[in-house]
Amino acid sequence: MADKIIDTIHQLLSTIPDPEIPVISIVELGIVRDVQLSDDGAVTVLITPTYSGCPAMMAIEQEIKSTLHEHGFENTTVKLVYSPVWTTDWIPDEAKEKLRKYGIAPPAHSTSDKSVLSLHPRSVACPRCGSLKTTMISPFGSTACKSLYKCDTCLEPFDYFKCH
Repeated sequence: MADKIIDTIHQLLSTIPDPEIPVISIVELGIVRDVQLSDDGAVTVLITPTYSGCPAMMAIEQEIKSTLHEHGFENTTVKLVYSPVWTTDWIPDEAKEKLRKYGIAPPAHSTSDKSVLSLHPRSVACPRCGSLKTTMISPFGSTACKSLYKCDTCLEPFDYFKCH
């Protein structure tokens, strides 16, 4: 019975969009780490921020509590878990494709990107036309998780979701 309830909670959490990137859910983003159910029916949702100063975490916490409360889970606690550190490797390929279609270049398949430490930023494909002829405009994009790029082929600016 508990497994079925936890599955239901996971399904509910998968309907909550990330407040900064509404095309993917908080589950798809990989920040929902675990759901625990106590013997008395209390729910604890463990989440990991994409980075330690993420300003969206309070909004995410409130949305989790609100969504679960609306579905009868009135005794809900959200706990932040910082270890292990969140990584873009936790974003599934389907969610990365949603990012691309939304106009955000998805993160590469590895967190070993050290290009931000050098003067040679990684080659990032334009999410609109697919060209690899792109230029980083700024290591900081619309949020701290993204860098701002410009496509040298279609001339469109776009965000790149940085690898963590």
